[in-house]
Amino acid sequence: MSDNMKKIIFYFSIIISIILLIDIAKILRTDFARLSVYDFGYLSGKIILFIVFVLISFMTRKAIFTKKIE
Repeated sequence: MSDNMKKIIFYFSIIISIILLIDIAKILRTDFARLSVYDFGYLSGKIILFIVFVLISFMTRKAIFTKKIE
C-alpha cells in the first residue's frame, strides 16, 4: 500500500473512532438507566467497532510515522 492510502485509512479510522466514542458516551450518559437487552447488544456492538477502528488507526499510525530504513 502506498503512503497516501495509509494516511487516508488512518484519518478515516480516527474520524470514525471519534464519532463512535461520542455516540457511546451519549448512550452511557443519557440512556443507560433504560437500556433493554437489545440496547445492551447495540452498545456492545458500538464498543467493539470502536475498538476495531482504534486498532486500525494504531496499526496504520505505526506504519506511517516510523522511519523506513533502506
